[in-house]
Amino acid sequence: MSASYYLSCLWPGLPELWWRGRMASLPLAIAFCLALNSFLVFGWVYPGWISGGLFWMATLVGVAVWGFYVVRGLRELPELIHPRKVSEEPDRFREAHAAYLRGDWEAAEKLLTSVLAIEPRDPPSLLMLCSVYRHLDQLDHATVLINEISRLEVADPWWVEVETERKRIRRAMVAEEESKGKAKSDARENPTNREASPSENAADMTADRAAAA
Repeated sequence: MSASYYLSCLWPGLPELWWRGRMASLPLAIAFCLALNSFLVFGWVYPGWISGGLFWMATLVGVAVWGFYVVRGLRELPELIHPRKVSEEPDRFREAHAAYLRGDWEAAEKLLTSVLAIEPRDPPSLLMLCSVYRHLDQLDHATVLINEISRLEVADPWWVEVETERKRIRRAMVAEEESKGKAKSDARENPTNREASPSENAADMTADRAAAA
């Protein structure tokens, strides 16, 4: 991993917030920001506001807490960046890809769901699942998913694939609307539940009487 991954661990709460989008880590990141600003203000801008002994005692406690979160962030970083590699669950992405190539959409959907349960923000898995929804004619699910993918920062390098899949979904929706319109037009031109003509009714009654005799 590049140095930028490890540098993010120096700000408690930032790795989870930045790499995984976990809003639960936002209060910790804000708390560190407030603590850092308090250290600068009370230590260097207005040093007379707090006694020296109290200031350095609070600084030592703050450094200890900061070190704890930095170490924890470094230990959890591989799980944040590559969760499938460190997960105890087997990586089913290759199986999902093979099922997709076979056209086994139901199996591909189940396998991709298991992959995304481990790594919910994996762009290749999300795009493949979106395509599976399109092949299953679940266009509403495909539309919602492609919109969510486009909002992910980790999916920015995949913008060509995202836009291509979005166009395919739109074409599928247009084709579905045209098919529904044609079916309605055919139903109006050739009604299947039309009432029988009087001559047909009379013929049926004659046949019933002959059968009864």
